[in-house]
Amino acid sequence: MNKKHWETVYETKNPDQVSWTQVIPKTALDFINAFDVPKTAKIIDIGGGDSKLVDYLVDQGYENITVLDISEKAIVKAKNRLGEKAKKVNWIVSDIIEFEPKTSYDIWHDRAAFHFLTSAEQIEHYVKIARGAVNGYLVIGTFSENGPTKCSGLEIKQYNEEKLTRSFSNGFDKMSCIIEDHKTPFDSIQNFIYCSFKKQ
Repeated sequence: MNKKHWETVYETKNPDQVSWTQVIPKTALDFINAFDVPKTAKIIDIGGGDSKLVDYLVDQGYENITVLDISEKAIVKAKNRLGEKAKKVNWIVSDIIEFEPKTSYDIWHDRAAFHFLTSAEQIEHYVKIARGAVNGYLVIGTFSENGPTKCSGLEIKQYNEEKLTRSFSNGFDKMSCIIEDHKTPFDSIQNFIYCSFKKQ
């Protein structure tokens, strides 16, 4: 991934100026809550940036939350927004394909980071990292085949249910998939696919 690109994005743009902003990350919360894990479950948000998912997880009482992002500036923004609550979260600045997990996770959530990996080698490496780090559930959200072909000026890889399932078949069993229209702050629509998986 391109660290310099993402540092510039988060340095120069506010949440209402980037397409991926969600006021309420309802889909992610629905998936996570449906897994019915205890509040002590370890949850990691991959490419969490300054997403508000962490705010809602903290408010719901989850105690072991990690946010990973390639951009230090994104994490600083999230910490500033959370204030004192930021101390309840484990923050990691890392490119996902360079991430070396020091623990295992009950839930791995990724909305719109995975689809920036466009080579077979990168994708395989991501799955290998997830396979070694996840002992419960995985939620992956990407642009669908009806979604954009680029995000933030970078090429992405589109997925349908079959392709996403196949990508994670070595290590995970698909549970369910949904298609969602995300309305951006600019009132445009981006079509996403989300799939949940259980570790084999």
